[in-house]
Amino acid sequence: MLASWPKRRVAKVVAARLVIKITTQDIGSRITTRRRVPGGFRDAVGVLESWEGGVLAVRRRDGTLVEIPEDTLVAAKVVPAAPPRPERRQR
Repeated sequence: MLASWPKRRVAKVVAARLVIKITTQDIGSRITTRRRVPGGFRDAVGVLESWEGGVLAVRRRDGTLVEIPEDTLVAAKVVPAAPPRPERRQR
């Protein structure tokens, strides 16, 4: 019965609103960012450590520091603290 139905392609349109919702008042907060890079976009999540001279410094949970020129930002917002990591069992 289903084989007799016409085959149609279903397209799902997903629109996202990209907004920058952070300020220098958010230094010390955990943020998520999306920025333009050659060939696409990159995301960074971490603590906003500084915002000076048009560059944001975001410390990721692995300790690396990501420097993001503010003119490359396409979206950013404050996010809740990371959930605690589960404890590893010792063998």
